[in-house]
Amino acid sequence: MTTAVGGKLPKTENLSLFSLTWPIFLEILLFMLMGTVDTFMISAVSDEAVSAVGTSNQIVSIAILVLEVIGNGAAIVVAQYIGSRKLAEASRVSAVAITLNLCVGVIISIIFVISGRHILQAMNLHGEILELGNTYLTIVGGGIFLQALINIMAAIIRTYGFTKQTMLVSLIMNIIHLIGNYALIFGHFGFSPMGVQGAAISTVLSRLVCVAIFAWLLYKVVAVRIEWRHYFTISKEYVSKILNIGIPSAFEQIIYQICQLVFLYYVTYLGTEALATRQYAAQISHYIYLFSMAVSVGTSILTGRFVGAGKQDEAYARVRKSVKIGLITTIVMDIIIILLREQLIGIFTDNAEIIRLGSQVILFSIVLETARTCNMIMINSLRAAGDARFPVYMGLISMVGVSLPLGYWFVFHLEMGLLGVWVANAADEWIRAFIMHFRWKSGAWRRHALVEQEVPRETESSSPAAL
Repeated sequence: MTTAVGGKLPKTENLSLFSLTWPIFLEILLFMLMGTVDTFMISAVSDEAVSAVGTSNQIVSIAILVLEVIGNGAAIVVAQYIGSRKLAEASRVSAVAITLNLCVGVIISIIFVISGRHILQAMNLHGEILELGNTYLTIVGGGIFLQALINIMAAIIRTYGFTKQTMLVSLIMNIIHLIGNYALIFGHFGFSPMGVQGAAISTVLSRLVCVAIFAWLLYKVVAVRIEWRHYFTISKEYVSKILNIGIPSAFEQIIYQICQLVFLYYVTYLGTEALATRQYAAQISHYIYLFSMAVSVGTSILTGRFVGAGKQDEAYARVRKSVKIGLITTIVMDIIIILLREQLIGIFTDNAEIIRLGSQVILFSIVLETARTCNMIMINSLRAAGDARFPVYMGLISMVGVSLPLGYWFVFHLEMGLLGVWVANAADEWIRAFIMHFRWKSGAWRRHALVEQEVPRETESSSPAAL
């Protein structure tokens, strides 16, 4: 067996949730900071510019979720192959996933370049916001194939246990993005001020550098070297396993984002101030569930490995402990954000009405974010165990059947405005949180493993990973 240049594959018994999570936490933090930096710097241009970029990024987020059809599926399949010590298969699955994701990314890039304006017009944007949004979406959306490569390579590298490395690459990308924003938005280092266009170009350039580093890093960390022919050998078995997990996983998230787009459509009727408030409040809210998001990713890696090794009891114990940790952290973070809510929104704008609206919805976040934390951890773990379809069915019922009608009623009939969107989201998250809790407790996920167990259990420790 040919080993990678970069060192020995970390075994499950050598991994703890903490060792996986803290680099993932920093990586997600850096990713969020990129969005916050964009919002902060663009807010210096105008609130209209913020609204345009925020709406465009909502659409780009859906495209990224489409790319995660392959990314999520591949990460789970690779994790289970690693857990069963089938390392050659793990490398071949990785190669197939990279090829598929690149092809999908190129198709989406072409769609954005050709149809970006029509998509924004369908979102009820017009005038200056439409023009700015179209500029941003054409450039960032046109380069979405770069994000396709970033997503899949980062997911594979993390699954192998090298989360510190992906965090460092994110740090480099953020530094490049920050410098690029400073130079291109405001016109420094000899460049002319480009505003929203400059932010878009900076985003694409930073992603290009990130792709190059990840491509080099991938060959340093895989346990069995990926050969060039593997990229062009599309195995039906591997594609089937990837899509059986990836399609339901991404579809559930796509449903969520489409619902958020519908809510955004509601907000467009509330005016520019409400639209800008939504963007500012969303940026701040990201930091409330930041640690829980990292815990959910780390837990899913361990769950996939445990299930691949036939250790369902260890997976069950790990997930229950992770939910408790996530809830405690979310509540602490939420209290801090609530106490500082006016000052935090004041970083982005001095508009008194936006600060008032933003403070109102952030105050309600204690109800929303606790349920969201439970869902992130349990749903990601169900996917990692191979039980990817159940969250989709429940998402359709709760998100489409409950939150959208409630949101419409709250916003337009009860005239709750932007707060109505937050209340509707919270109702959905709590419904799904209770359902996912009972699904995990029932043990129905235990029969959905993707990889047959062929190695003795004695090859790995039977104790659950400790925090």
